[in-house]
Amino acid sequence: MAIPGNFLSATTEAVDPNTSGWTTKLNATISKGTGGRNGDGCLAVKSVASGEMQARTVSAYPVTAGLDYYTFADASGATVPERIGIRWLTAAGVEISITWSLTAATASATWHRISVAGTAPVGATQAQVVLSSTPAAPNVTSYYENVYLGPPIRSVGNLLSFNTESLEVDASGWAVGSNSTLARQLPTVGWAVDWYYSGGHILAMTVSANGNASASTVERPPVVPGTEYVGYIYLSPPTSGSTAWVELRFYDASNAQIQATRATLAAPGTGWYRQIVSDIAPAGAVTCGMTVGLDSATAGQVLRVETAVVRLMSAVVAGTVVPYVSSSFEQSNGGWTVPSGVATVARTTPWGAASYIGNYSLAVSSSTATSSTLRSPKFTLTPGAGGLNWRGQVVLRANAGSWSSVAVRLHWYDASNADLGTSTGTSFVLPGGSWYLLSHDGTAPANAATAEIELVLTAGAASSSLWLDAAALWQVLPHTETQAVPSGGYITLTLREMMADYLLTLYRVTPDGTRTLVRGPSGLTDRVVITGDMLVFEDHEAPLNTEIYYFAETRTPAGAMYATRNSLKTIIVLDDANEAWLSDPGNPQRNLKVLVREAPNWAAPISQTAHKVRGRQNAVVLSDSRGGLEGDLTVWTRSDGERTALRALLGPGDTLLWRTAPGLGEDACMYVTVGSAGLARTGGLASEEWRAWTLPLTQADMPVTTGVNGAAGRTWADILGEFATWQDVLDTYATWEDVFLDRRR
Repeated sequence: MAIPGNFLSATTEAVDPNTSGWTTKLNATISKGTGGRNGDGCLAVKSVASGEMQARTVSAYPVTAGLDYYTFADASGATVPERIGIRWLTAAGVEISITWSLTAATASATWHRISVAGTAPVGATQAQVVLSSTPAAPNVTSYYENVYLGPPIRSVGNLLSFNTESLEVDASGWAVGSNSTLARQLPTVGWAVDWYYSGGHILAMTVSANGNASASTVERPPVVPGTEYVGYIYLSPPTSGSTAWVELRFYDASNAQIQATRATLAAPGTGWYRQIVSDIAPAGAVTCGMTVGLDSATAGQVLRVETAVVRLMSAVVAGTVVPYVSSSFEQSNGGWTVPSGVATVARTTPWGAASYIGNYSLAVSSSTATSSTLRSPKFTLTPGAGGLNWRGQVVLRANAGSWSSVAVRLHWYDASNADLGTSTGTSFVLPGGSWYLLSHDGTAPANAATAEIELVLTAGAASSSLWLDAAALWQVLPHTETQAVPSGGYITLTLREMMADYLLTLYRVTPDGTRTLVRGPSGLTDRVVITGDMLVFEDHEAPLNTEIYYFAETRTPAGAMYATRNSLKTIIVLDDANEAWLSDPGNPQRNLKVLVREAPNWAAPISQTAHKVRGRQNAVVLSDSRGGLEGDLTVWTRSDGERTALRALLGPGDTLLWRTAPGLGEDACMYVTVGSAGLARTGGLASEEWRAWTLPLTQADMPVTTGVNGAAGRTWADILGEFATWQDVLDTYATWEDVFLDRRR
């Protein structure tokens, strides 16, 4: 599959179907190998003689001096280790320099990642990827594929900079905490072919003397007190018995540490394991950071670190009041207790032994065939919770023995912690063999301020155990909800309790029964993979003054129909029939409501050729099919702001949508392209802001692949984490809209 954002062509990236994207640079011949992962092909580079051999891309790709670029490849070679570089060129094709990665620590026939990032030097306008190894004899072959060159690939929402996350430039984003030294290495790690967030370089923390050792991120990204954050990092411990850990630390305005939350890795071996830690920023917190470490370590032991991320917590279920620590059990048992019965609880071990989300779950064990009550911590409900419907949810899997009954209920308390009783509860039989989602709805009593999730578990046999994960508690809201926004000319559609990884098809349905696919981030929403339990669409293409509703189809990942749902009918009211909306389907932030001066006098053109036959009265006319409508739409802009907005809308030359009120003798929705536009003054004083625009329209087809551009999780924290100064931002982006869309120069 194509790597998103790759400058390289698909053929050059995957070396399929041929090697046309590559050529030799030094002491080598190239050919197409087999056994690749991104398609079967790979690049085989064979040495002509002993010494360094190099291959490079045929093409040079445009770059901008001063900006950062990243390259990686998957490599394989049993004889000699490899490295990768970015070759910087002038406009005339003259080499300025090459930014090289470290050389892989060892040779390995297993596919492994090599990578490097660097800043384009002054004078650089082009770049190439260079692959290199140094055999000691001729006819030694190194293999490469899955090659990327482009902007740095960052984890979405990461508050840390790319270099701190990836170590692809240097190790300057990290500092010694205690009893250690730090170095950058390039071990032979076999990341998944489509996992692009981890590269080749890692941080190696070497213990200086027997005892505890640590290292910390240098950066201190800003945080908001009361907001939940999650950090995760890949750790490779020196032994499976090592006490390796990660901490999420919070600091006050004077940079004093005021809170540290630790998650210890229960490593099953010495491979690479993602350890997660989370907590809520305390009062007084201004910044945060990450620290990794080893406890009771031996001098010379090495903890290896890769892909450090700190970001805002994404809820397990939209609206849940359960913090991640009590939902996913990544760092502890999350505060769950057994107030009655013989059952015991603990975080599962080792890493990856059992989980529905994350890498751990809560292990519940009963030594006898009796009932036990399992209780969560108290969770603060949203204000005004009394009288509202709340849903508690857990995901369970039987591990050993049997469970004859599992009852899920909610336990309520007021603000003074007085017991308000429990809901009736819902009972289930828990079969073996799979994860099962169990939920219960209860109405919160008046004055309810906090609640616990309670499970009454009845073991059907001695020595029974189960795993619990993905606990959530939230106010139940409609599965499907719509809201018209007349001021913006769109409808917001919210779909809740969706099935992640299933496929969604979403239609807009008009009164005549016509179904039209609704546009989303990747284009028209037709069997698009669902990424979360709540999806929000802004439909900027819905007709005006027309009752419509939405129809959603959900299918399993295999494509079988799973469920359907309808929304209530909704209408976008356009109060003034003399106004119309001009919209850019891919960039709705540019949409504008305009005042119509004169509707088009349409022409329906056709291409014809007349052939006069000698001696015949009537010509023979050859006709193509009649084209779409053409005509001039005249609109007014009534202020300098509207004039600027219309110029911004027309500037890219995209296909637009013209929407009018029904009943005016026009198609209520028509996709159009706009020719050379004229804007004339309306007379009067020079200071008059009104302009009369003449827009030559040509009817067009609806764009099918155009996706809705938006922030996609991008926040100002991303800007703060990535750029040191405002000048860096100005050098990278031409407009503030480009900042918003991360559309770089």
